[in-house]
Amino acid sequence: MQRGTILNLLSGAMLAGGVYLLAGVLYANPSLTMSLKGGVWGVILLALSAGLSWWLTSSMQKSGRELRRQLECVSNRGQSRVDCSRPDLRPVAKAINQLIEEVEQTINAANLKTRELQIELKVANAARQHAEAIIYSISDAVLVTDQFDEMMLANDAAARTFDFDLKGSRRSPIDRVLGDQRIVEMVRDMRQSDSRGGRRVVEHELRTPAGPRTFKVTLSTVSDQSESACGVVAVLHDMTREKEVAQMKNDFVSNVSHELRTPLASIRAYVEMLIDGEASDEKTRDEFYEVIQNEAGRLGRLIDNILNISRIESGLVKVNKQPLSLMVIAKEAIEVIAPQAALKNIRIEEKLGSMIYQTLGDRDMLYQAMLNLLSNAVKYTPDGGTVTVQTDVDVAGRTVSARISDTGVGIGPKDLPFVFDKFYRAEANNRMAKGTGLGLSLVKHVVEVVHQGRTIAQSEVGKGSTFGFELELID
Repeated sequence: MQRGTILNLLSGAMLAGGVYLLAGVLYANPSLTMSLKGGVWGVILLALSAGLSWWLTSSMQKSGRELRRQLECVSNRGQSRVDCSRPDLRPVAKAINQLIEEVEQTINAANLKTRELQIELKVANAARQHAEAIIYSISDAVLVTDQFDEMMLANDAAARTFDFDLKGSRRSPIDRVLGDQRIVEMVRDMRQSDSRGGRRVVEHELRTPAGPRTFKVTLSTVSDQSESACGVVAVLHDMTREKEVAQMKNDFVSNVSHELRTPLASIRAYVEMLIDGEASDEKTRDEFYEVIQNEAGRLGRLIDNILNISRIESGLVKVNKQPLSLMVIAKEAIEVIAPQAALKNIRIEEKLGSMIYQTLGDRDMLYQAMLNLLSNAVKYTPDGGTVTVQTDVDVAGRTVSARISDTGVGIGPKDLPFVFDKFYRAEANNRMAKGTGLGLSLVKHVVEVVHQGRTIAQSEVGKGSTFGFELELID
């Protein structure tokens, strides 16, 4: 109802009140009424009644206009309350002011509640964004589903693992998003189990765009305020490499045992023959001594590889750098490996540069690296092959280099990037020679970690390989 209508009703009520007052006076005095009927006093009283009614009406209309004006001021924010100083408006003004106060209190309470809800919403959004940022930064695949088994959240790793569109998958059923039915069943079983705060860890092999991978799947339920399961979080950790490393370690223990046992058996056999007097002449004894020496050297190199890698990785190795020539080191390594090459009728070809070009390095470590490269070349080269040892200098590039090339079986493109990894051995070459997968790893540690140089690896299956390293040239 509008304010003008209210004021008109108030004016009408005041006029009716005046008439009702006059009627009450006449009703209370019947004699006065009878005397007024036929005389001048009746006319006078009627005139007075009419004047009183006009005055009351005019007064009430004036009060109404004033009340309307103040209400308009309150409505237009010109003043906060209706003026209560006028006696004729005081009761109505007090009632209106009380109503205004109650409305203001209700509005203030609503505004306060709105601000609290806005703050809670901002906090919730910040927490959600923080949680999403954490999930997106995790390298493992993460999937979050709701109580309807729909995808609520996933990270880039999950999209790559299951090959789905990250943006278009939200709020989609997981059986439409994930191509692996076993994962879908695990998520559903976890939600339906209603295990509050429960967790399951399952190992699962999954076919991915990159090939078969083994994952450790960790499933956890998400509970609402009523402590009932309202979703599932699945974290898939790719443990393929870990299993490969574990297998490599097992193979390493087996290979090391074999590698240690073989030279020890040879040394023991030849020593027993010497003790039993089977070497009756000097020439035979010299041959026995040479075999024992070679096998002891082989055993020592294996132990040195294991110890040196461990020392370098732990930072306990003592480095004694001094000016030296790679040509001199290569010459010493060739002399040590020559008997092993002779047993397989392998020719060692030398292309050694001048010894005047030097680098700053630890002699023992670089000698061990060179010997490992030569030993590998002889080991994986068939009988009658050739091993070429070459040292070069690049004066413009300020580097010296050593390269050992062979005419062996070579290494495939799939295996070549990993040959310097610890325990790694190309599967295709395992049948040709036993090994621990530590020789090239030691070379990488010596060259790149200790001397800040660069390793070289080139190979072609069936044609041979070239391994080496580059170091800084000094004046």
